Amino acid sequence: MKSNATIAFFGSSLVSTYWNGAATYYRGILKVLHDEGYSITFYEPDILKRQENRDIDDPHYAKIVVYEPEEKALQSCLEDALDAAIIIKASGVGMFDREIEAFILSKRKKGQQVFFWDVDAPATLERLIQDAEDYFIDLVPQFDHVLTYGGGRRVQDLYGRFGAKRVTPIYNAFSPETHYPVDPQPKFEVDLAFLGNRLPDREHRVEAFFFKVARALPDRTFLLGGSGWDDKEMPSNVTYIGHVSSNEHNAFNCSPLAILNISRDSMAEYGYSPATRVFEAAGAGACIITDAWMGVSFFFEPEVEILVVANTEQLIQMLRGLDRKRAQEIGNAAYAKAKECHAYHHRAEELLHIFDKNKPV
Repeated sequence: MKSNATIAFFGSSLVSTYWNGAATYYRGILKVLHDEGYSITFYEPDILKRQENRDIDDPHYAKIVVYEPEEKALQSCLEDALDAAIIIKASGVGMFDREIEAFILSKRKKGQQVFFWDVDAPATLERLIQDAEDYFIDLVPQFDHVLTYGGGRRVQDLYGRFGAKRVTPIYNAFSPETHYPVDPQPKFEVDLAFLGNRLPDREHRVEAFFFKVARALPDRTFLLGGSGWDDKEMPSNVTYIGHVSSNEHNAFNCSPLAILNISRDSMAEYGYSPATRVFEAAGAGACIITDAWMGVSFFFEPEVEILVVANTEQLIQMLRGLDRKRAQEIGNAAYAKAKECHAYHHRAEELLHIFDKNKPV
């Protein structure tokens, strides 16, 4: 039986992937929830030029409310949200995060479910560990449930130490309707491509696993997509194309010999935190090479469905020995696993169970 419950969701952005890697994650899960009967309103601030860099129009599966970055506009959204059966606050909205969290917890109505959805749990937990006075420590026990982008048992245990009632990882996945194999496009046809925004806690790993490899293989071609790399000094065999719209992700994933995944520091340290792009690339049948992190085999089988490297030299040697036939075998196996285990309807099943379990009696 389908639900007719309402969800108020406060997040960074549903309509734009610009400086917002969580967008396709939100889209995949919320679309399935809509198909299950939930009525969803997504509140997002008009910041960081995301509205000028939309990937999609307002989707059919959620009402989009874009509010100006000022308190009066936010307050109106918060008041409206109090009528929802379920309120979800994601981490990293980008403005007034503290105010949103405090309001929805202090003003919640009887029978309302209030969730915190942490799309960067390792970073959040490191922040709490380093600062015993962090405001969020007092709020954690007040949420009915903490959902996380990943992180596995370590994230669950640490959130538990901070008093979380329940903690469940809802891992990334892909939408078969939007991510699938397509014909290669010449502008993306290189030996190795990496798509990721420039972030302080990942840049040195990008240097080791991408730029250093490119310098060591001057006869190979490399492609870099993502925001923030404009002033980065790069080898001549690296082509930088800036922000890549989600509309071009399939071609970006299908055209190169291999797609590179590079984790952020905290996600690599905690493990069990594959980026959304790993599943989207697998859903497009790409040959994925990832830096090593604990839990890779929980999602894809190394050497069969994904290639894993621990350092620069291993990646250099792997690229030297990787041919199109081997890359296609890895990509085909990843595609089969993604369809079988890692589509968003698999993740939504977990979420629906959580909603039902937390439902007030």
